[in-house]
Amino acid sequence: MGAKATEWTAGGSDTLTTQAVTARAFWTVAPGVGEIRTSALPRPGPGEVLVESLFSAVSRGTESLVFAGRVPESEFARMRAPFQDGAFPFPVKYGYANVGRVVAGAPALTGATVFVLYPHQTAYVVPAEALYVVPDSVPAGRAILAANLETAVNALWDGSPRVGDRVRVVGAGTVGSLVAWLAARIVGCQVELIDIDPSRAAVADALGVPFRTPETATGDADLVVHASSSPAGLAQALRLAGFEATVLELSWYGSALVPVPLGEAFHSRRLDLRSSQVGHVAASQRARWDTRRRMGLVLDLLADPVLDALVTGESPFEDLPSLMPMLASGASGTLCHRIRY
Repeated sequence: MGAKATEWTAGGSDTLTTQAVTARAFWTVAPGVGEIRTSALPRPGPGEVLVESLFSAVSRGTESLVFAGRVPESEFARMRAPFQDGAFPFPVKYGYANVGRVVAGAPALTGATVFVLYPHQTAYVVPAEALYVVPDSVPAGRAILAANLETAVNALWDGSPRVGDRVRVVGAGTVGSLVAWLAARIVGCQVELIDIDPSRAAVADALGVPFRTPETATGDADLVVHASSSPAGLAQALRLAGFEATVLELSWYGSALVPVPLGEAFHSRRLDLRSSQVGHVAASQRARWDTRRRMGLVLDLLADPVLDALVTGESPFEDLPSLMPMLASGASGTLCHRIRY
C-alpha cells in the first residue's frame, strides 16, 4: 500500500484524523504454521466503513483443512473466502466469521455491531453492503455462530424434512448440533444427534435434542444428515437411512479420498446421497431467497440463548499461532472456539 493509505485513523467516531491506522491479521504461511502480520489499512472510500473486531470464530472443519494445506488445486478459486488475502495453498489469510463494531465511514452505521464474512483481523475496511447488522437481541459473542447456522439452515432446505420425519444427524460438531437443533423445532420430528464422543451429550441436552452413540442410534430414518467429516460417520449415516430416504452430506474432506460403502443395501433401499454447500442458496428456496435474506433469518434465530452452549472455548487473538495447530488436530475437543479482540 502507498503511504497515503496509512495517514488517517478513526478516533471512535465518524471523524478521521491523520494518524496511521494498522491492523494485525492471522495468516497461514505453511502446513500447520501460522503467524500474525501487520499491515496498513486504506482509508474508507465512498460506501465503505472501518470495523474494529470484537470476536471471530474458527471454523474447525474448513479452516483446519486450509491450515493443513489440504485444499485441492481444483478448488482454489471456489474455496476463496469473500475477503481472503493471499492464495492457496500459502500464504493465505482465511476465515469468514467476524463480529465487530463500525467506527468510521457511514454515519448511519457508526456504532453498530455487525457480522462480516471476514478473516481473523483486528480491524478492516469493507463495503457497507458486506455488513449484516446484528440485532439488539443477539450478543456479539453469540453472533459469531452466524456462518455455522447459515450452513445448517441451508442444509435443512436441501434436506427438506417434513412434519413428523425421523431425522438423524451424525456428527455433533458445531454445524451438526445446529442442524439437529433446527430440525427438533419442526413439529413432530423425531431427531437424534449422534456422535462417538459421549461428552457431546451435555451439549445436545442443552439444545433439547436426544443424544445417541453410534451403537444406540435408531435407524429407518427419513433424513440423515452427515456432518462428522469421517468415512466411518458417512457409513453410519447410510446404515441409518430407511427405504428411499435422503442422506445429506455436509462434510467437506478437502483433498482426501473418502471411501463410500455403496454396496450392501444402498441400491435395494434406493437411497438418495446428496451434497449440500452454503455457497449457493438451496435450490428449493432460490427463487425467493438470496444470501442477505438468509442471513437475516440466521441472525434472528441467534436470539435463542441456548446456543451459547456451542461456544466451548475462547482465546485472545494473539494466541492464534499456537492455538490453531491444536484446533486443527481436534485434540482440544472444543466445538466453536471464539477469538477475543
